[in-house]
Amino acid sequence: MTPILEARQLAKTYETGGMKVLGLRGVDIAIERGEFVAIMGPSGCGKSTLLNLLAGLDRPTAGEVWLDGERIDRLSETDLARLRRRRVGFVFQFFNLVPTLSAVENVELPLLLVGRRHKEARRSASELLSEVGIADHRDAAPAQLSGGQQQRVALARALANGPDVVLADEPTGNLDTASARGVLRLFRGARDRGQTLVLVTHDASVASTADRVITLRDGLVADETALAAARQVPSLLELGRP
Repeated sequence: MTPILEARQLAKTYETGGMKVLGLRGVDIAIERGEFVAIMGPSGCGKSTLLNLLAGLDRPTAGEVWLDGERIDRLSETDLARLRRRRVGFVFQFFNLVPTLSAVENVELPLLLVGRRHKEARRSASELLSEVGIADHRDAAPAQLSGGQQQRVALARALANGPDVVLADEPTGNLDTASARGVLRLFRGARDRGQTLVLVTHDASVASTADRVITLRDGLVADETALAAARQVPSLLELGRP
């Protein structure tokens, strides 16, 4: 079976102060459809770089990125933008909500960008906000929401177009334990509906909710661990313990 998402000898080099910095050094990973994968590793090991390359938000220095059998790293910017709108959802660590739009307007935005009628987009966005548990705040601006509420809006926005793949960069990093637990339940629900999830985290309790953990170190894959019991055994976050 063709992986839904694949990196082949992926490398990324940055120029910083006239010096070359290796972000990734030749990463090979394959993620199956419907899988929930956590990416871990120390700061600076290339986690966020890898996620951005998989999402088509950045381009590799070398190597290839494949989405459902199609090589995407050499697509034009226009084609990449179209692909992200329809097939890839991204959840940023610091939410990246549009500050001048309400919660429901932020969620309906990707729906409008793919041509959905405004009335239909508004209905779908409202349903998503209900699903993530903040329907009562649909008309609030991001600044009026707590961190956990903003992250729920960001997740609803990422799920709005029913993407094949949802990528998330430290989505619980700025949340308290209760908010993080709620966000993780939403991710698990998306996975149970057949969507593929890739989550960058530094937190072992968060990673324990995944099906597989990929550990990066110095821009390379250092370890892969399958968590066979991930669906049956709750993590510390899910149990509500610190």
